[in-house]
Amino acid sequence: MKWIGISGGWRKVNQNIEDNIRNIVREIIWRGDGIVSGGALNVDYIALDEALKHDPKAERIKIFLPTTLKKYVEHYRKHAHLGTITSEQAENLINQLTRLKQTNPKALIENPDINFTEETKKTMYYERNSRVVDASDKLKAFHIKSDKSEGMGTMDTIDKAKAKDIPVKIFSYNLTEE
Repeated sequence: MKWIGISGGWRKVNQNIEDNIRNIVREIIWRGDGIVSGGALNVDYIALDEALKHDPKAERIKIFLPTTLKKYVEHYRKHAHLGTITSEQAENLINQLTRLKQTNPKALIENPDINFTEETKKTMYYERNSRVVDASDKLKAFHIKSDKSEGMGTMDTIDKAKAKDIPVKIFSYNLTEE
């Protein structure tokens, strides 16, 4: 079995991107391989949602968090309160990750050894990207450029995978006009 990393933007997707993510994840799970991702909104959320449909015991799923689930929940609820994301997005992600942990605690890999704060979150997310790459045999990256993002986190993951000679397939999207 091979582990395929899934990386991509958390800010914005459209139906075409979602369909592509779902098709790729479905193919990965159907052929008996597994997915590795980061547990964030949009690309990661969609990938995990699709994987759970085809691997309900979550035996071929690895989700790396930049912190503990408890701190991650606090972080997302805080950003929903601030309006960075919607409450619905935050609660959907929290429910998904909680369900994953209940289904297969080994599938949700927390990082309890760090102090996750607003000041450290970028560093912790980039460290999480390294952990995703380290656990992957290949990487499927959904690089999404939008008005609010240039996809720097995704590029960080792509660069780390290339530096380790991990095969990378990049799907590029420009949503600045949408």
